[in-house]
Amino acid sequence: MTSAARRPAGRHRRTLARRKAVFGGITAAGLTGAALLATSLTGTANAAGWPTPGGSQAVSKTIEVSGTYDGGLKRFYGSGDLGGDGQDEGQDPIFKLKDGAVLKNVVIGSPAADGIHCSGSCTLQNVWWEDVGEDAATFKGTSSGATYTVTGGGAKKADDKVFQFNGAGKLNISGFQVADFGKLVRSCGNCSTQYKRTISVSDVDVTAPGKALVGINTNYGDTATLRSIRIHGDSSKKIKPCVRYTGNNTGKEPVETGSGPDGTYCRYSASDISYN
Repeated sequence: MTSAARRPAGRHRRTLARRKAVFGGITAAGLTGAALLATSLTGTANAAGWPTPGGSQAVSKTIEVSGTYDGGLKRFYGSGDLGGDGQDEGQDPIFKLKDGAVLKNVVIGSPAADGIHCSGSCTLQNVWWEDVGEDAATFKGTSSGATYTVTGGGAKKADDKVFQFNGAGKLNISGFQVADFGKLVRSCGNCSTQYKRTISVSDVDVTAPGKALVGINTNYGDTATLRSIRIHGDSSKKIKPCVRYTGNNTGKEPVETGSGPDGTYCRYSASDISYN
């Protein structure tokens, strides 16, 4: 199972009106981390920190990456067998990164298929998803020493998850932007092989609507550390920063057991989250 929670059959993507959440409501002061990082890396970030793609490339077969791949801020989108933009499980990715690979300066357009797969440790630097498909990126390394790093970039319009953490190791996200999403990160709740997963999210701008930033499985020893999180457009505080589950390896729906800081699994304090 690559999904933390199975989606109902026949589920439709949200309507265009529902999915027009944008970053326009974010102030320049609130983007000191993500937007300035984007500008420094690309030199072409707009007022909201989103870059203007320098051309587009259709991708009909997964691009395999070893070493470093610099997309030059071109937009890559799926076509042919990769032309789906639904939520069906088992789709192939636009990019597949081998252990240790670096993918940078890439815009993934629509259709996005299953985004990016990391087979082991990987770095995603200044990668942007305009309309998340199944998931934006899935981390699959099996070593407890694997490290997945997401620096800069952003994602919009994720019906469910942005980052799916199926493998073992550590995931570090910093300087990122996310809007109109289900969960920013989910530690797989029902994969056939389960691991302990360590998640760190810092200097991130979050724009409602959204459901949760991080979902972890306490029974496998997962932890999530949150620092400098700026949430915009959520005065009712409906977005949960950290949700705890009891995961399983049978494919069943994981059971939610609580949310909020607890000092053990969800590691943050009220001062780490700001609302604008």
